[in-house]
Amino acid sequence: MGPTVGSGADDTPRASSRVYGKQRSGNSPIRPLKPSAEPGPSGPRPPKPKGPRRLPSGRTIAKIVAALLVLLLVTAVGLFFWIDSRLAGIDGVLDDYEGRPADTPGTNWLLVGSDSRKGLSAAQRRKLATGRSAGQRTDSMMLLHIPEGGDKPTLVSLPRDSAVTIPGKGRNKLNAAYAIGGPKLLVQTVETVTGVHVDNYMEIGFAGFVGIVDAVGGVEIDVRAAVDDPKAGLNLKKGRQVLNGGQALGYVRTRKGGALPDFERTKRQRQFLGAVVKKAASPGVLINPFTSIPLAMSATDAVTVDSTTGAFDMLSLGLAMGDSPVTTVVPFGGNEIAGGGTAVKWDRAKALRLFDALKADKPVPKDVLDAT
Repeated sequence: MGPTVGSGADDTPRASSRVYGKQRSGNSPIRPLKPSAEPGPSGPRPPKPKGPRRLPSGRTIAKIVAALLVLLLVTAVGLFFWIDSRLAGIDGVLDDYEGRPADTPGTNWLLVGSDSRKGLSAAQRRKLATGRSAGQRTDSMMLLHIPEGGDKPTLVSLPRDSAVTIPGKGRNKLNAAYAIGGPKLLVQTVETVTGVHVDNYMEIGFAGFVGIVDAVGGVEIDVRAAVDDPKAGLNLKKGRQVLNGGQALGYVRTRKGGALPDFERTKRQRQFLGAVVKKAASPGVLINPFTSIPLAMSATDAVTVDSTTGAFDMLSLGLAMGDSPVTTVVPFGGNEIAGGGTAVKWDRAKALRLFDALKADKPVPKDVLDAT
């Protein structure tokens, strides 16, 4: 049988191929596969070389510094108002009255240390040897004058046993004014006998005193003579040393030492007040939040002020006390009987010269300072 004719097509059979086991379609030739990249060495790839580290630009640094300054400012302002809100004020302490001395240049503070045991537990009273006396009396009184000019402040001790005339109550010891009529009568008495207008009032009790000293980590004092006073819970050697709160309280309360114990006591009180304020105002205490915040809490818990005194006034007081004020005591000479006991009689002529200098916002005459 011959071949079939009529299709006109090439009926020659074509080769077929398979790719990966499947029938390949199409007529194009098969292209060889490209060789794969050679595998790299085993293990982690080596790190890419780093170039020089880029430092922050001056503009970035300026922004960071500005942000920190704003943060510090906001914190300081917040702390200021927080302290102001915590201050306990007494109404009516500085109210006007008939015959009150006129306001004078500079700022005058009446600083009072009371023997109040408020805030002390029975165990603390035993430890600090404060006794169990009820009520509250003035243990120390000081008049601080802060001048308007560049002169140093003046801190004057007013002996608590000073013989004075208490308005409406007759002749008595100065601390009797507080016992009879509280801070208001005490301010009026001080203004009457000195002629100095009091602008701010602050008092602190035993518990507050201890808390402030401990909050600043103790205060260094040069003890001029060894003191052994069981009544004040005190046993100190002579020389420079750091006193804690309990020792500090005993140091300013003791009547041991010196021919005139009360006079020596007022000197120790002025010495210690200056030392504790200087320590509290030091950069190491103020910048460190672990000391500045406990100090602020202790100070605001410890002190009581007149209702017109605020945080800004307290800052002014701290700066003045940190400026190494001139310290002295009211000149006195002899004794007199007042309030049923022996009281200290002021040297009237020299005392007037002292207070007249404060009223005139001038330094106290040197011969008056030497006389004290």
